[in-house]
Amino acid sequence: MPGSIDVNVGNESALDGNARADRASSQASNSVAKPSLRWNPTIRVAVFVACLLPLMILVRAVATNSLGPDPAEHLMHVTGEWVMRFLVLVLLATPLAHNGWPRLARYRRMLGLYVWFYATLHLLVFAQVYIGWSGEQLVEELAERPYVLVGFLAWLILVPLGITSAHTIRRKMGRHWRQLHKLTYAVAVLGWLHLLWLSRSDVGDAVVYGTLFGVLLVCRLPLPKPKVRL
Repeated sequence: MPGSIDVNVGNESALDGNARADRASSQASNSVAKPSLRWNPTIRVAVFVACLLPLMILVRAVATNSLGPDPAEHLMHVTGEWVMRFLVLVLLATPLAHNGWPRLARYRRMLGLYVWFYATLHLLVFAQVYIGWSGEQLVEELAERPYVLVGFLAWLILVPLGITSAHTIRRKMGRHWRQLHKLTYAVAVLGWLHLLWLSRSDVGDAVVYGTLFGVLLVCRLPLPKPKVRL
């Protein structure tokens, strides 16, 4: 009889130990998740509003007729400039995360959608001002102006990237989602070519963005493994 009591006590102790371990593991997981949940909402709203500020400034400039002597050129320049800036942030997120600063990566999806948003505004201004929503004129521009062609191709690539950013679609695509979103690199290259060919003699911005994109893309290359000599 004492032997059976000892066994039960041992089992109960083991169960209690397992329960405590499970609780400790659960608490540890919650302690990791909770800061993220507490931190995300406020910062997410701030990032969202900050990304909208360029649009708000443009809307105010349109409303007050303060776009300068060439309003169309100003709108094209500002919307295109913000496409490139957000692309830099999107490409910067992963290298920062790999080096111990993951905060920017938490908002990479939002930043990527803003790339698409400002690129669409850029295209809409072009359609309204330069081709008057004429399909025939668009075909002519694509055939005669390389910078229009590469810019339009970049926007076409952004369309599926933006659509598949939805969480439901991402889950259904599985690993194929990551493969598709590697096309962000192609968007960066095409965007840079668009800026370079559009710059003509003033290539300062193209050099800056080309350097930034080059460094950020090189950071993604796998490092060669050191050879071990026996």
